[in-house]
Amino acid sequence: MSTDSWELSEELRQIQDTVNRFMNAEVKPAEDKLPHDAYELPANVLGNLQAKAREIGLWCVRSPEEYGGAGLNQLGQAIVAEEAAKCRMGAYVPACGVFGADPPNAIWLGSQDQIERYGVPGIKQGKKVYFAISEASGGADPARSIRARAVRKGDKYILNGSKMWITGAEGADWGIVFARTGEQGDRGGITAFIVNGSPAGMSLQKIPVIRSYAPYEITFKDVEIPVEDRLGEEGQGFAICEKWLIEGRIPYAAGTIGIAQAALEIAIDWAKERETFRTRLADKQAIQWMIADSDIELRAARLLTWQAAWIADLGRGDLKVASSIAKLTATETAGRVVDRAIQILGGLGVSQEMPLERWYRELRIKRIGEGPSEVHRMVLARHLLGTR
Repeated sequence: MSTDSWELSEELRQIQDTVNRFMNAEVKPAEDKLPHDAYELPANVLGNLQAKAREIGLWCVRSPEEYGGAGLNQLGQAIVAEEAAKCRMGAYVPACGVFGADPPNAIWLGSQDQIERYGVPGIKQGKKVYFAISEASGGADPARSIRARAVRKGDKYILNGSKMWITGAEGADWGIVFARTGEQGDRGGITAFIVNGSPAGMSLQKIPVIRSYAPYEITFKDVEIPVEDRLGEEGQGFAICEKWLIEGRIPYAAGTIGIAQAALEIAIDWAKERETFRTRLADKQAIQWMIADSDIELRAARLLTWQAAWIADLGRGDLKVASSIAKLTATETAGRVVDRAIQILGGLGVSQEMPLERWYRELRIKRIGEGPSEVHRMVLARHLLGTR
């Protein structure tokens, strides 16, 4: 009988510990000086901390090492994502941006020329990049919902249409945009394009939402894109899009677990200290059960997220299903845990003295972003039932 068992490798435990210490010693003290809903550090502070992060190997952890990233596998990415989310702005700006912003992994599927022109500078120079899939017609099913269209004319494409809910579009150096080049509803009719800078005919409109870091609507009107900036061949866009979405759901899930874990720790500390009616909150069964349920659910969500990472790293099993399970479980669990933490802290929980109310608002979006919970349930149901 085998006595082998699974545990984090020594290297991954060291990475986990390094990120945790860096967050506590460097990132959170810098963030504590900012307003409650801030979503960026002052440029000089950010630059200084990014230099320190580069020195210890925590730079663009999802990008290939050969191009200047840390090159962590999916499990390593999940571990870093969980720790990096443990700050006020962690839901959408992990570690306050100190660890850099990875270019979309789709760029590494491009030509060597595209990698050198876009991917490598994205890492070395910290370029800002967006990824544009969703449209007003729907974002959860890009195969059928994409209406933006690109028509080839000689050595360029003419792009028309709009994209919704695009994070990071303002001031971006470049982006990856998905447009239809074939028939409506045909998965093979979608193509990916690199849009460099802000070309003529491209405009942005800010969309205010419940988080401070607003997304944008991008409109393209007769925007010209050189053929050499097509990413992959015509009709390969859906496969490129799926790779980004499926792999990205693992660190996405892990980040929500990190926020919820931080919220639970706040609630535990408060329950130990707070006295009501001559007894501590920690001595009250209702509080004990909320804390116990939260811990149990977080353990389960974490293991499901790590399982998806194992499947990705080992190349075994159905990663699409595993990443959907992880994303669904982690985001819904995190919402419940933060809600309980607020309940335990009472009025203090919804005050801006604590990060909980911000996390509560921003985690609500996580159940919609990267595919709503209902779509991920559908993915699993179809897998189990063998339906389409």
